[in-house]
Amino acid sequence: MSIVITGATGQLGRLVIADLLAAGVPADGVTAVARSKEKAADLAAQGIRIAVADYDQPASFDDVFTAGDRVLLISGSEPGRRVPQHTVVIEAAKAAGVAQLAYTGIFGGPANAMLLGADHHATEKLILDSGLPYTFLRNNWYSEIAVNDLPAAVESGAIVNGATADARLATATREDYAAAAAVVLTTDGHLNQAYNLGGDHAWSFPEFAAELTRQTGKPVVHRSLTHQEALAGLIAAGIPEGFAAVLADIDTNTSAGALSATPGDLSRLIGRPTTPIAETITKLLS
Repeated sequence: MSIVITGATGQLGRLVIADLLAAGVPADGVTAVARSKEKAADLAAQGIRIAVADYDQPASFDDVFTAGDRVLLISGSEPGRRVPQHTVVIEAAKAAGVAQLAYTGIFGGPANAMLLGADHHATEKLILDSGLPYTFLRNNWYSEIAVNDLPAAVESGAIVNGATADARLATATREDYAAAAAVVLTTDGHLNQAYNLGGDHAWSFPEFAAELTRQTGKPVVHRSLTHQEALAGLIAAGIPEGFAAVLADIDTNTSAGALSATPGDLSRLIGRPTTPIAETITKLLS
């Protein structure tokens, strides 16, 4: 039996593995799934088992899982391709008889109407239909990517997006979400549970801009675009129209409150408050 992390060489996967080791899980009790041994060489050097497998190559998952494993399926990064990729992992996990399949989905689960959520909703249904014991980790936005380029915002004096001034986001950091994943993989009571994970406090982009101003001493404001303006700007920047529509839709649904709730699941799981957005801004600026 092992704790198996897919997408293990990504930013979230590496943090989860670090948390598992810090919690006392022996290195040889963790399996990191990576597309190549080279990408996972540093993990192998720590004594972690490496399984070379690719979401796009179903046969590569034939021997990754064993009966009784606890598995974290970190969602793929390419909308539109994720459902077939996730299906590969789910089918392999079911065939092996794993004891738990945890999945990193989208905040709000089926109630989240974002276009970006479609793949996550479909994946959760596939997991439910598989009959596997599951844990749904429905993550809100990462604080680190809520504003993509802080130096540019400071230089231009503006954060420009399609979110309204009163839109609120209850974000948390990758470290926060990784800590929660490690908890549900190493402690009991999380089977067949769904957690809506996000920050303890929701913030608005004007508040974010004000904090950025405070920390840098340079005035930064938030400027809100209409949906059509945001969409046109994304397309003009060279983003394919289909994906631009998905991105613009995120701001529209954020304005409608899709990411604003603060149910407290994350802080309860990790046993501490979530990381304040001001602290994340400080870290990003450094």
